Amino acid sequence: MSSNMLTSNHVPVLLQETMRALAVQPGGRYIDCTLGGGGHALAVLEHSSPGGQLLGIDADPRGIEIARAKLEAYSSSILLVNENFTNLQAICIKYDFFPVHGILFDLGLSSIQLNGSGRGFSFQHDAPLDMRISPSQQTTAADIINTSSEAELAHLIRTYGEEGYSRQIARRIVKERPIRSTLHLAQIVERAISRKRGRIHPATKTFQALRIAVNQELENLESALKQAVSLLGFEGRLVVISYHSLEDRIVKQFMQRESRDCICPSGIPVCVCGHKARLRLINKRVIVPSASEIKLNPRSRSAKLRVAECITTRDDYYGNTEVQNFLAVAETGAWRRPALLKKLELVFLAA
Repeated sequence: MSSNMLTSNHVPVLLQETMRALAVQPGGRYIDCTLGGGGHALAVLEHSSPGGQLLGIDADPRGIEIARAKLEAYSSSILLVNENFTNLQAICIKYDFFPVHGILFDLGLSSIQLNGSGRGFSFQHDAPLDMRISPSQQTTAADIINTSSEAELAHLIRTYGEEGYSRQIARRIVKERPIRSTLHLAQIVERAISRKRGRIHPATKTFQALRIAVNQELENLESALKQAVSLLGFEGRLVVISYHSLEDRIVKQFMQRESRDCICPSGIPVCVCGHKARLRLINKRVIVPSASEIKLNPRSRSAKLRVAECITTRDDYYGNTEVQNFLAVAETGAWRRPALLKKLELVFLAA
């Protein structure tokens, strides 16, 4: 499928809500940690013009290629990096791209992976059981399906897919191995569950579990969220769009924890953790797509948007041990932002 076709098919989820959540301003500096089809990135650049800058990250090299074409009009204002967002701080240090006004995570699969990528993300097309977002990763879904024990498979499908029939599915998979294609696996799951299809295909949760395991999505998300806070300037926004309960739970708990001064377990009379709140919750209730958006883009139906704002002042920022360690690495790294980014020098860590 051509880049033009993929770009035209891409519909960014919760687009207007995301722009409001990021509070995009002219001349601002932003990070899109999940470029995908480039829809959100394009809107950020449009709203931050003139003078806006965007660092775009995607683990899928195909995503970088498609986004570069879509954002061509803003080529002097973008820096695109083919990397996993679990290396967010290292990327920002390398290109001297911090602090920033906003960071966006649009989690889940993009149309690039789903629309006939040949990597087995969807059972709508018969393809090898790959499911790697980055070709540099070693483990594929086929490796997990064909080498894991029945108990390991059941645990993985139950934990990452929240599938109540995990034991039956795992037992059937082991019985019918080797399994190499998406349709073969989907048929096995259907036979294992032995029930009529509901609103979603019976294999949906199993495919979700495998994809999460292959790409270590939950571990990478937890790591990246911690790194993101240290990259935000005062009143900088952290915006996350998630698509299933496991992701949303991690995001919700992280934002709640970082918005409290004390995170000691209940029952301790005096605070011993020394934790200081670094975020302020902007939307205490999760933001979801409207009925009209879901009608136009059914893939958006499970999307949930959460947003928080950095409240760390200049003194707090530089007094934080974690930030001091981060800045020490940045100062000794001998990395410098490319010339196209040097023209933008923003100081917005307000006292």
